[in-house]
Amino acid sequence: MRFTARERGRPHRAAVLVLIVAVLAGWLVSVAAAPAAHAATLLSQGKPATASTSEGASTPASAAVDGDAGTRWSSAFADPQWLQVDLGTTSTISQVVLNWESAYATGYQIQVSDNAQSWQTVYSTTTGTGGVQTIPVSGSGRYVRLNGTARVGGYGYSLWEFQVSGTPGTDSGGGTAGPGVTKVTGSQGNWQLTVDGAPYQVKGLTWGPPVAEAATRMPDLHAMGVNTVRTWGTDGTTKPLLDAAAANGIKVINGFWLQPGGGPGSGGCVNYVTDANYRATMLSQIQQWVTAYRDHPGVLMWSVGNESILGMQNCFSGTELEQQRVAYTKFVEQAAQAIHVIDPNHPVTSTDAWTGAWPYYKAYAPDLDLYAVNAYRNACGVKQDWIAGGYTKPYIVTESGPPGEWEMPNDANGVPGQPTDVQNRDGYTAAWNCIVGHTGVALGATLFNYGTENDFGGVWFNLDPGNEKRLSYYAVRKLYSGQTGGNTPPVISSMTLSRTSDVPAGGTFTINANTADPDGDQITYDVRFSSKYVDNNSAITPAKFTGTGPFTVTAPQSLGVWKVYLYAHDGHGNVGIETRSFRVVPPPVAGTDVALHATATASSYQATGDGAPFTPSLATDGNNATRWASDWSDPQWLQVDLGRSVAFNHVQLVWEAAYGKAYDLQVSDDGTNWRTVYSTTTGDGGVDDLGVTATGRYVRMSGTQRGTGWGYAMYEFGVYAP
Repeated sequence: MRFTARERGRPHRAAVLVLIVAVLAGWLVSVAAAPAAHAATLLSQGKPATASTSEGASTPASAAVDGDAGTRWSSAFADPQWLQVDLGTTSTISQVVLNWESAYATGYQIQVSDNAQSWQTVYSTTTGTGGVQTIPVSGSGRYVRLNGTARVGGYGYSLWEFQVSGTPGTDSGGGTAGPGVTKVTGSQGNWQLTVDGAPYQVKGLTWGPPVAEAATRMPDLHAMGVNTVRTWGTDGTTKPLLDAAAANGIKVINGFWLQPGGGPGSGGCVNYVTDANYRATMLSQIQQWVTAYRDHPGVLMWSVGNESILGMQNCFSGTELEQQRVAYTKFVEQAAQAIHVIDPNHPVTSTDAWTGAWPYYKAYAPDLDLYAVNAYRNACGVKQDWIAGGYTKPYIVTESGPPGEWEMPNDANGVPGQPTDVQNRDGYTAAWNCIVGHTGVALGATLFNYGTENDFGGVWFNLDPGNEKRLSYYAVRKLYSGQTGGNTPPVISSMTLSRTSDVPAGGTFTINANTADPDGDQITYDVRFSSKYVDNNSAITPAKFTGTGPFTVTAPQSLGVWKVYLYAHDGHGNVGIETRSFRVVPPPVAGTDVALHATATASSYQATGDGAPFTPSLATDGNNATRWASDWSDPQWLQVDLGRSVAFNHVQLVWEAAYGKAYDLQVSDDGTNWRTVYSTTTGDGGVDDLGVTATGRYVRMSGTQRGTGWGYAMYEFGVYAP
């Protein structure tokens, strides 16, 4: 009650007392008549928070729900952006308080959801003013989100605190047991994995096909006895895979890819010591997708990173390499802690390509629930490595099978020999038996690979390349389900080539093979090539051949070591595949190469680049491993000075991949006046053997149209006299 200046006087004391008594009496009556009110509970503080983006490591989503008004979340400088908090259980929401930093939203919605996917808007504005905004709302959900649509100024969105109040649900989100809860239980040397309290041994395969095929392929995996598949990445496309897996009683090890993933020779480089933005971005993505899928019945566990500790040797060396490995592992620990906050119902692991990564996990990632490793030839050595390392956590093997390309000795042509189908079959069996032989410590494996690619790597490892089943498919089926019998693939018990080190380009060689089908099925064959060791192309392409065994095969034109594959099909969805290497060389030419070691000049040559300089003299040095290469433009020429006028009857041009599609062959007596003795506009590279009869001191290839986007490149320019 307030008086104006005019009303201020000195009232009678009795009147004042009467007035006070009357007011107090009325207040007491109203209090007695009113029902008891329930104060709203602050639900969001300390709960898992995720965001669309974070400006940097110092402004993560979690800073908006930590109860500290001196820390903040801030987003990237773009629209739209969102910040959400997981309350742990479906709750009644009555109030949201936004404590904005100077970078606030003028347009935003407050939204609620039960699954972090379908959202209901409970408040919306386009006239936000920043500061501290207390917003009464009415709704319910497990997740509450601020969805910003319009910023003030050129910065992002920034909140000191995001407070959600209301009435909590009956479950605080503490991770009680329920459908799909995975635990690592037991003690030192006597661990086991459980799902909903029941023992669970990982009998798995790595997943290769497109996610769109999951629904049609999971029944096949289930029929094999597979109970787990492993992925390398988890994002917005993962749900159909999880749905299909769960529908077939299969669990998923959900991977999160981190640079430099993929081990030796692959993956991009990132600096884990200094690149706070990368760390913050990846942590936010991990939190986002764990939040999205943690309640999905298809989830078995989370795996952070793949072969990155080993792979860092491609990016760093010396002391810096060690610092990066430590920083990476500390980030894995940070991710593991964040995942545990969001999802206490599924364990966290991290995998690498060698057990040499485990000491880093032991020292810097104590919150990992178990370790993981990809081991092929060393699958039977992992047990001893674990014992020698004195580790106190169990492990799974996340990739395994027969030896990989990087583990095989070179053959006579200097490229890795490839295991036969029978050796592949036995390799899977040996690896699995060694893994499960580490009782109480090794909790299973996801063998490599359930894939259908019919390329170089696919033929090496896939159980069903080109949708045809290999011997290894049936070996894994037997290991996991005990099933034997049924129609199985043809077996190529031996395979030899008539020539392996000196097959002329465009010439022929013979394949001899002994093949039998255990079911007596009629076998059909095809022959294919891989240029993996010529130009790093992983494709396997059809070859020209005749016969049904032996097979007469026409060699490619390009020089180098090739792989030839013999496919034996039984007509029932099964295939046997064997491969050998052979070296393509220039066809022999009768006569004397009068251009050998002669002086060569060119319109241009590449002076810089990997292997440069590629000078003209390298085309007349008699070495098919060296080359001349021109600038990347037309026209270009390469000429050789024979030293004197010579009568010749043959020219051999041995092209590198950058060949001439249109060129003239010219001769000259003085190096100035030229006459054309051969011309083409349909060159296709490889080796051009030209029966040209001419006389001259100078011989020139004059290129007018390149066959590729590069320049012209030639291994050898041979001019032959009778």
